[in-house]
Amino acid sequence: MTPKQTIESGKAILGIEFGSTRIKAVLIDEENKPIAQGSHEWENQLVDGLWTYSIEAIWYGLQDCYAELRKDVLRQYDCEIETLAAIGFSAMMHGYMAFDEEQKILVPFRTWRNTNTGKAAAELSALFNYNIPLRWSISHLYQCILDNEEHVNDIKYLTTLAGYVHWQVTGQFVLGVGDASGMIPVDPKTKTYDAEMVRKFDELVAPKGFSWKLLDILPKSLNAGENAGFLTPEGAQRLDVSGHLKAGIPVCPPEGDAGTGMVATNAVKQRTGNVSAGTSSFSMIVLEKELSKPYEMIDMVTTPDGSLVAMVHCNNCTSDLNAWVNLFKEYQQLLGVPVDMNEVFGKLYNNALNGDADCGGLISYNYISGEPVTGLEEGRPLFVRSANDKFTLSNFMRAHLYASVGVLKIGNDILFKEEKIKVDRITGHGGLFKTKGVGQRVLAAAINSPISVMETAGEGGAWGIALLAGYAVNNPQKLNLADYLEEVVFAGNTGVSIAPTAEDVAGFEKYIQNYKRCLPIEQSAVENK
Repeated sequence: MTPKQTIESGKAILGIEFGSTRIKAVLIDEENKPIAQGSHEWENQLVDGLWTYSIEAIWYGLQDCYAELRKDVLRQYDCEIETLAAIGFSAMMHGYMAFDEEQKILVPFRTWRNTNTGKAAAELSALFNYNIPLRWSISHLYQCILDNEEHVNDIKYLTTLAGYVHWQVTGQFVLGVGDASGMIPVDPKTKTYDAEMVRKFDELVAPKGFSWKLLDILPKSLNAGENAGFLTPEGAQRLDVSGHLKAGIPVCPPEGDAGTGMVATNAVKQRTGNVSAGTSSFSMIVLEKELSKPYEMIDMVTTPDGSLVAMVHCNNCTSDLNAWVNLFKEYQQLLGVPVDMNEVFGKLYNNALNGDADCGGLISYNYISGEPVTGLEEGRPLFVRSANDKFTLSNFMRAHLYASVGVLKIGNDILFKEEKIKVDRITGHGGLFKTKGVGQRVLAAAINSPISVMETAGEGGAWGIALLAGYAVNNPQKLNLADYLEEVVFAGNTGVSIAPTAEDVAGFEKYIQNYKRCLPIEQSAVENK
């Protein structure tokens, strides 16, 4: 079928993801290819010291994003979206959205960016003997309890952003298991909230005498492909204010952005992984078994079908690197040379590969903000060299490229060197990989593993949640999610792979030892500037 026929016959599938700066909608055809899209830019607000998005901003953003998609369909195909085969909603994970019995939000949505939950996260990590990050919903809830916030007794529902939107348009209070694992840990055997941790939490807060127990207020956890409800008439109206979209469309379990990233890179099978490298970076490695012990710098989440995933999350990646590239752009403008940013990035990145494997002793700390993995609460971008280091342009750029994945390496060294984790394939996606071959080679050297990059990885999380919606309705063979992605969506396409060279691996190892040894310089910059 042509895209127009797919849309008119109601066979198209819609994925919508709420990112931290953009809400994006992607419409795909029966072959999982994007045929239309829409987006809406938005920004979080700092209100009373906490990062938030208002309920009004959430709904206006969703409606504007869908309206832009509708316009794109009208412009390209001269037709209306009346019905769809399926819909999926995804959003940035974690944070805190608490509602009362009448489904009114009790305090403004607290996003993953908030770090006011340190005491709660530390106490829960000790109680559960499991790393509980600052941004998880259970950390936010317990911090509210420690701070004696009045609203806590009135909580009837606690969910994530993706779970909230899904609930409001379907009437179903559910969550995909991957997103659920960012509220409180999930047991990979039962694919739902860890019963022992739930029991310990209820015991911990029992003296407070709240009107609820934890499982009373959490959404039901669902596996990829399970029935998560249908678009209600009210939901259809809230999504499409023009009134064309009909109710009754199946909606797949809502997921977090980490889960949709795994799907979009075909990395949900055990012994696979993906690295997202842009403004921030994170790696997701799908495990065959649990780690031997908890690590503060490794978050444990799950794939959308419930396999255990080790996540290393870094606050900083390419922002400082981009700032240096912009400096070279200014120099080019000063000379009166026309600027093509793709050419500037391409020349500088490729020249970096001519540098010494250990960057000639140069070090860069790309800390625009704090970096939990290396214990820095604040950041100061810093370039460090001694008089005897080899200060060349190629070494300079190579040091900044190494820095963009340096913290990621420190976290992943635990997995590969201490826990002896085995992986068959790691896929890279995000801005770092835009210049062909360079980011791949740097990351391959950092984690001593072949790195693949696929053309489709750039489609992002909205495409990933559209694929999950398709999995829920277009899987007659009842394949598991990993096989469905492998055989149906990607059909054997594993992308272009670059393996690390022994020289690059040894050079990066020398760089990172130097980097760790000089971290007190970064700490001093934070304290004194």
